Amino acid sequence: MNTIFQFMKRHYKVLLLVVLASIGLWSFIPKSTSSGDPEKDKLLLELLTFVIEKGHYHPAAIDDKLSKGIYTDYIKALDPSKRFFLQSDIDEFAKYETLIDDEILDKDLTFFDLTYTRLMKRMEESKEYYKDALSEPFNYTVNEEINTDYDKLPYAKNVDELKEKWRKQVKLSALSTLVENQKMQEDLQKDKGKSVSEKLQEYKKKMGTKLTPELEKKFLDNLEKTKNDLPKSYEELEKSSRESTLKSLNEYFGVIKDLDREDWFSVFINSIASQFDPHTSYFPAEEKERFDVSMSGKLEGIGARLQKKNDYTEISELISGGPAWRGKQLEAGDIVLKVAQGDKEPVDVVGMRLDDVVKKIKGPKGTEVRLTVKKTDGSIKVITIIRDEVEIEETYAKSSIVEKGGMKYGVIYLPKFYIDFENKDKRDAAKDIALEIERLKAENVQGLVFDVRDNGGGSLKTVVDIAGLFIDKGPIVQVKSANGAVEPLPDMDPRIQWDGPLVIMVNEFSASASEILAAAMQDYKRAVIIGSKQTYGKGTVQNIIDFNQFVRGSNVGDLGALKTTIQKFYRINGGSTQLEGVSSDVVMPDRYAYLKMGEKDTENAMPWDKIDALNYTTWSKTNNFDLAIANSKMRILNNSQFKLIDDNAKWIDARNKENVYSLQLEKFKQHQKSLEDANKKFKVLANYTNDLKFRSLPYEEELMQKDPALKLKREDWHESLSKDIYVEEAVHVLNDLNKGGSKELTSKVKKEQIKS
Repeated sequence: MNTIFQFMKRHYKVLLLVVLASIGLWSFIPKSTSSGDPEKDKLLLELLTFVIEKGHYHPAAIDDKLSKGIYTDYIKALDPSKRFFLQSDIDEFAKYETLIDDEILDKDLTFFDLTYTRLMKRMEESKEYYKDALSEPFNYTVNEEINTDYDKLPYAKNVDELKEKWRKQVKLSALSTLVENQKMQEDLQKDKGKSVSEKLQEYKKKMGTKLTPELEKKFLDNLEKTKNDLPKSYEELEKSSRESTLKSLNEYFGVIKDLDREDWFSVFINSIASQFDPHTSYFPAEEKERFDVSMSGKLEGIGARLQKKNDYTEISELISGGPAWRGKQLEAGDIVLKVAQGDKEPVDVVGMRLDDVVKKIKGPKGTEVRLTVKKTDGSIKVITIIRDEVEIEETYAKSSIVEKGGMKYGVIYLPKFYIDFENKDKRDAAKDIALEIERLKAENVQGLVFDVRDNGGGSLKTVVDIAGLFIDKGPIVQVKSANGAVEPLPDMDPRIQWDGPLVIMVNEFSASASEILAAAMQDYKRAVIIGSKQTYGKGTVQNIIDFNQFVRGSNVGDLGALKTTIQKFYRINGGSTQLEGVSSDVVMPDRYAYLKMGEKDTENAMPWDKIDALNYTTWSKTNNFDLAIANSKMRILNNSQFKLIDDNAKWIDARNKENVYSLQLEKFKQHQKSLEDANKKFKVLANYTNDLKFRSLPYEEELMQKDPALKLKREDWHESLSKDIYVEEAVHVLNDLNKGGSKELTSKVKKEQIKS
């Protein structure tokens, strides 16, 4: 989940206290450190405990209880599926279960060094286990099974037991691939008489979305390559399934190989930080940089996403509008072999860590980078790119227009409450939302749907500014500090950007700043909140504290930063959103309704509490507010599609609790078939269309004429909106807010209310 922040000035006292007290830390700064240097790790431990003690909202005591929590979380993080450590290792580690707190205070790395060294040894040994298991055909007639509920399973008592664990795990993976390949081959034989266009249409339908030209070309190329293929024998398919599993595991261990001691120490540090609350965490230097990019939506570089494939770095995607995209020479699928800075000699990056390759390719705006790449046709090409500022379009707000019953409405989707903390003149969500509202008003829309589903939060200032677009003046949220002081954060601007009907869409992944917006609009009765039973339930405020500020002038290297909880926020009615989230005015069934994924399901979450309410005046300009909610509830109650979604959610919950799988081919196939049969009735959910037509605003239609990638993204979004029953219901609510709903439905609602 993304976090929400106050600007530095809001808690300068906390920071000042930390900085002043940090003078005592200088005696612990090592003279010189390098990656993986124990002295640097000791300094990190010192800084972590010091900053948490001075800056955390409610720091826990560093005692045996904390030590036990760290021990449990850390060991689980190192070996979640219990495929590396032996029980003898755990017995040896367990001696430190109540000693970690003492080691932290003494800056003693004995426990970490022991577990890190042992993990590296066990991982190296494990490579032989899976390779041996996959070297010979599996016997799928043996009646055996595997339990994947790793939390409840014991560690292996000896190497033979551990090898058996690996054998069963890779057998399950290979079996799953084998059954899938057998089914694919059967389908290919059935499709022999079909034309290429028929096959393409079926593939598009199966994918459930508009295909990119690249995916369509790949599908057609694959058809061409396989059109004369003869059916493969069982032996060939079985061998292929093992080779596929081997390749996946080799790639996994290739990624693991890229991690160094410093990366694993970050795991240990975060096992300590998470004991204070789920949102206190350590950011190593690279992670901090990625976080900043995610918050601002901007970076300086070439505008390409990279991924690791064995020892190679592959271009996975070009960011629309970026310098690589504009240059039209670099393509998705290209393999980066060398990187050169300007006119300097190129550096071979084959086998290099992905993070290190990224560092070499990224750089300041206006500088030159030369990439030696292997193209998909096998040719080698040197591509020169001038770095520039890249905007990650998916980060930003976007809007669409939809018409229903002669009424025109706007839909605004906000993926996060972004802001550039370094430059207030750059884009931020509040400015962009205000602009989108003005553009929608110019199109004479009569209602707004504001979609913050899956929005994990962002800037606190930004959400206050956005909420202020919909009301006159008044408080938006209350913030409580560790000393008990409560500060209301008000909208001081009397201007109302939008005073018409408003619906806010949320789900169980709407968190933090999303919950502040939904809660404020609900308390003011300014908007109808529709979505999941409740939002995520994160009612805390975090701040980023850069560790490097405490060691300026030393050559210690980049120490990263700590994201730590410094405040809690409360609704203007006094209630907290912590754990309980925001309850929707209209609850709509969704696929994940019964799974445990909220703040209340996390370890060490802070408790719910309440403070005094503020004085505020509820909105009085919305007609038919209660009636629109009642009508919506009745529609959902009588909607067969929503009933099916709820049935699907229950089915997913039941499936999520299944942990035992047969490793016998026929039994596995029978189980898969029973799942397919049970799931058949839910397949119609993917084919649902709401008959609403969505279109971009005029300014964006002009942009799309010059940017085919943007055009494709918007077409995909509009297609997904046209299949979205939740957006459809939001539009219905806007209709009711505008018209008052049908008399027939209103009558039904009144009867239902009388019954209840």
